[in-house]
Amino acid sequence: MHARQRRIWVGGTIAALVLAGLALALAPRLGNGSKGSKDGNKPPVTLEFLPSEVVKPALSSMPLLIEFSGPLVAPRTAVVRAKAGGTLLALSVGEGARVRAGQVLGDIDLADLQSRVADRAAAVEAAQVSLQDAERQHAANVGLASQSFISSTALQSSQAKLDAARAQLKSAQAQLASTKVGMREAALVAPIAGIVGKRHVVPGEKVSAEQPLVTVVDLSSLELAGSVGTHEVSRLAPGQAVQVRVEGQGEPVTGRIDRIAPAAEAGTRAIGVVVVLDNRKELFRAGQYAQASVQLADDTQRMNLPLTAVGQSSGQDYVWTVEHEALVRRIVITGRKDAVQGRVEVTKGLAPDAQVLSARFDNLKEGAPAKVVAQRAGPTAAAATASATVRY
Repeated sequence: MHARQRRIWVGGTIAALVLAGLALALAPRLGNGSKGSKDGNKPPVTLEFLPSEVVKPALSSMPLLIEFSGPLVAPRTAVVRAKAGGTLLALSVGEGARVRAGQVLGDIDLADLQSRVADRAAAVEAAQVSLQDAERQHAANVGLASQSFISSTALQSSQAKLDAARAQLKSAQAQLASTKVGMREAALVAPIAGIVGKRHVVPGEKVSAEQPLVTVVDLSSLELAGSVGTHEVSRLAPGQAVQVRVEGQGEPVTGRIDRIAPAAEAGTRAIGVVVVLDNRKELFRAGQYAQASVQLADDTQRMNLPLTAVGQSSGQDYVWTVEHEALVRRIVITGRKDAVQGRVEVTKGLAPDAQVLSARFDNLKEGAPAKVVAQRAGPTAAAATASATVRY
């Protein structure tokens, strides 16, 4: 009897130890499963945005700004050239010197041209003597013909010699006049009033005909030669006012469009536009770079957003909106841009009452919970919004 009770007691003890070991082995697994379930059911944190971070599309007019740039050029630029070959004896002006129209700039040794003038003058005197002799002979022949001492054929021959002598005199006189004109043109005088831009030679050099000697620039009027796209040129017209900002100058000055090219430049979709700039005070110089802008009024109310609200990816413009307490990434089509006011027109892809994030945030995800609040509730919401980093 005692032996039987002992076996029962030993068997029960062994069973209890086995059950305790199984319980200890299964306890960690059950604990891990409970924790995973708890974490898996945790809801995502809602992003909160303040009213200052959200905007609605505005309706306003957006003046169109057409801009183009280029160097300033002086249209009245004259190059003084040598009209005859010779040695440059003197050049009385240097670069930067101011000259007036007709002012003598230098002197060239024109001995060869002077000798030609003397030769042509002698030819004129010889032709005059020949003409006088032909006139006397013809007058005598006329008297003889009236008395029938010579034939009519001889009289006609005398008249032909007289005509030839007259023609020879006219030719000699024309050659002399031409040589004198060349002599006058060979003088180095300024053709226009202005400033010496460049001196190409120095005294003592041997110069040839048509060789550049001095360049004179008139700065009273300058031109800006730029180009605009074919889609914009129809909005421009000669006489239109233009604001020109020249490099190195703080305030822009007013110019006007003088002419527009009739066709686009080869290989481009750009059309040349020339702006005239009054520079009588000579504040600007040829070669300075300038930027011109034409502002065209707008009588249409256009839906627009801040430039900071519109991002771009893969050539597409997009905005982030808060719709039904969720983030939505919307592709939009943009139009005019106003860089001064920092706004851009949205022509398609956005509702007039949309709530748009006014700045560009990183780490935003489509469909993430979001809402607009007057004040962030606490550190959890603030940390969630901070995870979407703003970029200005």
